[in-house]
Amino acid sequence: MNDEQPIIPPDPKVELIADQTAIGTSHSIKKFGTFQGVFTPTLLTILGVIMYIRGPWVVGNAGVAGAIIIISVATAITFFTSLSMSSIVTNIRIKAGGAFSIIAQSLGLEVGGAIGLPLYLAQAFAVAMYIFGFREGWLWLFPNHSAILVDLITFGLIFGIANISTDFAFKIQYVVLVIIGLSLISIGLGVLKFPIQDNIQWFGNYPGSVENNFSGSSFWIVFAVFFPAVTGVMAGANMSGDLSDPRVSIPSGTLSAIVLSYFIYIFLAVFIAFIALPNEMVSNYNILIDRSFFAPIVLAGLLGATFSSALSSLVGAPRILFALGQNKILTGNDKLARVDKRGEPKIALYITSIIVLLSLLLRDLNAIAPLLTMFFLITYAMINVVVLIEQGLGQISFRPTLKVPMIVPLLGAIGCFFVMFIINSTVGIIALALIVAMYIYLLRSKSLMNEEGDVRSGLFNSLAEWSAKVVSGLPAAEDRSWQPNLIVPADQVDDVLKAYKTIFNLARPKGSIKILYFTAEPRKRRSLHRIKELCAHFMKQNVSANYAVIESSQFNEDVLTAIQGLTAAFFKPNTLFLSLSDDKDRDEDIHQIMSKSNNFGFGVYLYAPYKRVGLGIEKSIMLWISYKFVQEIDNWKLKYINLSILTAYLLKRNWHGFIRMTIYDVPINQNDMVIQWANDLKILARLPKELVISISNNGIEETAQSMDRPDVSIIPLKNEKVEMDTIRQLLVKLESSCIFTLDGGSENALA
Repeated sequence: MNDEQPIIPPDPKVELIADQTAIGTSHSIKKFGTFQGVFTPTLLTILGVIMYIRGPWVVGNAGVAGAIIIISVATAITFFTSLSMSSIVTNIRIKAGGAFSIIAQSLGLEVGGAIGLPLYLAQAFAVAMYIFGFREGWLWLFPNHSAILVDLITFGLIFGIANISTDFAFKIQYVVLVIIGLSLISIGLGVLKFPIQDNIQWFGNYPGSVENNFSGSSFWIVFAVFFPAVTGVMAGANMSGDLSDPRVSIPSGTLSAIVLSYFIYIFLAVFIAFIALPNEMVSNYNILIDRSFFAPIVLAGLLGATFSSALSSLVGAPRILFALGQNKILTGNDKLARVDKRGEPKIALYITSIIVLLSLLLRDLNAIAPLLTMFFLITYAMINVVVLIEQGLGQISFRPTLKVPMIVPLLGAIGCFFVMFIINSTVGIIALALIVAMYIYLLRSKSLMNEEGDVRSGLFNSLAEWSAKVVSGLPAAEDRSWQPNLIVPADQVDDVLKAYKTIFNLARPKGSIKILYFTAEPRKRRSLHRIKELCAHFMKQNVSANYAVIESSQFNEDVLTAIQGLTAAFFKPNTLFLSLSDDKDRDEDIHQIMSKSNNFGFGVYLYAPYKRVGLGIEKSIMLWISYKFVQEIDNWKLKYINLSILTAYLLKRNWHGFIRMTIYDVPINQNDMVIQWANDLKILARLPKELVISISNNGIEETAQSMDRPDVSIIPLKNEKVEMDTIRQLLVKLESSCIFTLDGGSENALA
């Protein structure tokens, strides 16, 4: 009778109820669309204080044509970056954190965190910068008011709005948007009150500014002053976790805001030239207010622009901190990743508000203002780099619905790095150094794991494939590129566990380990997790390791079949690692594998642990070489002893130990010749200077009785003379753990 239970298909009604429950739950969390969540905050952040205060100054220095070029180049850099961001957003399921999420999902959490934390701090300090800008406008109206009091009241108002809800904050921004629109209309209607200038200066002579007593300026200095005006392109992307459809909203909202703001800036650059003279534009920062139809509304627009930028930053910055907490990058991550019943990251908001409040008390952030701009620029550059890498790899997983030519991210990345060094090369280098230091810290101190993976594996896989193609066209040089890439057949988990330290020391630092686990019996399958743990532990020790499961009971035949199949691989193993067990019934299997391995170009390690002392203190290494092997060497073409010499050197390096080389069974009349040969070998094989060479006229067993016991003995064998009984007897006589070696043909100790 069949005990198996029939498979019951899922009930569609149950699935429907589950879906409805999920939908009902999601309705309690407000999600934003394109206009409210992306377009409005992005546009308001771009149309900020620089538009009102510094826009005319740019025209006064560079002239109308120069100003148009400056505005166009600056906008082009951020537009290219936004196109790159839009492309990558349409290819991934972006999460909370905006730019952080994009970079982390592509280049890994370490890179994402290294950029995300400085980006978060830049956003938080930007709140204080905007509040200072608001205060300057307010004091222009009310010069007798206390500056610190204006700052604190403004912050309290902004915090109160953000704390109520993001939805309420965005609705406040609608009011600001209307005010800014009215201020632009008032500026345009200024021609009704003030005469139009007919002497337009198309190319300026860069007189400078009031601050430097008009001692002169340059195109790039003016460009550096203007560029921060267009760096608000991430304001909408920061809301990625709160958007109903970020894949649609971020591209359309961001790009449309950039295009609209560009035409507004161009309009103002041309318009101001008709209502003010160049000397007025460079000497009077309030010229737009003075020459408008209704000055109060323009001043309200200026105050509204700084207020909304501060509000947008205070809403966006906690989202980045929340995302950093979600991905376990900081301390106290669980608290940072908390949200209230409306999905608001309140803990992150409160921490951000404390940072803003403390920065307000500093009273002057001019010293770090350029550093904050650098963090924004590095973030934008990395988004372009992400798209460059993704497009360059050409993987099928990269199929964005918004495709951009490769020239777009290339120009965007070059532009961002160029502007960094135009603004302040010293600060740019400091910002890069801080991010690199953060990356190294996260790499070493955090075990960050992105469940969806990232593009790094694809990047290095593509590099490996490219390298393989290049190498395939070059002359073979296996002897110079040899390193121990081990294949470890395991009939029992203990086969690997008992030899773990030996396998590790043979494979590191540049080798690799592949475990073949034979699981014909159900009880062995239950131990598979131990093999996985071992591979993970090797990887933690920076040794490449993986495993394959083979469901077979024919140990020797299937090991030979597996190594034959692996000969077709480019990065193939080159050395079998076998362990001598207490079960003598397995000796025949090991004998067959060892005797045939050379036919397929594989060397062999046979590890025979001496139970009494194991590997001792892992310092002393004895390399045994039979005089018969010396006799067979012709013109320094070593036979049989290449792998043993390389292994001795490898263990010496990894153990920080010392080697003793003993040549045994030497006829008395050949002592001088063998000593000379051994010294020549020491030089040609570049063995350590402190290598001790011994010559013995006796056999290996007799010689061992008169010498100190090493921690491990390395003994080369001849392929056609592998006798398991002799090996077991020798292990007892030597009274030390042994590694018996068989050359595979690709090793060369003299290469």
